[in-house]
Amino acid sequence: MSARTRARRRALELLFESEARGIALGDIVALRSDDPAYPMKEYAVEIVDGVAAHADEIDELIRTYSRGWEIDRMPGVDRALLRLASWEILHNDTVDAPVAISEARALAKEFSTDDSPAFVAGVLSKIAGLDD
Repeated sequence: MSARTRARRRALELLFESEARGIALGDIVALRSDDPAYPMKEYAVEIVDGVAAHADEIDELIRTYSRGWEIDRMPGVDRALLRLASWEILHNDTVDAPVAISEARALAKEFSTDDSPAFVAGVLSKIAGLDD
């Protein structure tokens, strides 16, 4: 598993925990940074900070392209994955959209429902402009 894949997994955990526990994204990073057994990945922090900085824009795009699904009714893991990968697609020039989508799909397959990989990939493809 690549370092970026591990960082994405860590960012997913942080985004999910932040929402589930009602802890601000900036606070969750600080809360989880002191664990020597599970050191914080620099790229995970970059993702979480990026999602926090662009939350309104990202959530609006998710709402726009997730036809038939209210953002609040999505599985929490799917919501976190959509936010994570949307940030990568929109605001990280070092990650190609197909890579971000593939990584999100793999994490959805591992951590969410059977229908989630296709759903997540479909929404992200629309956000990336790959599914017109």
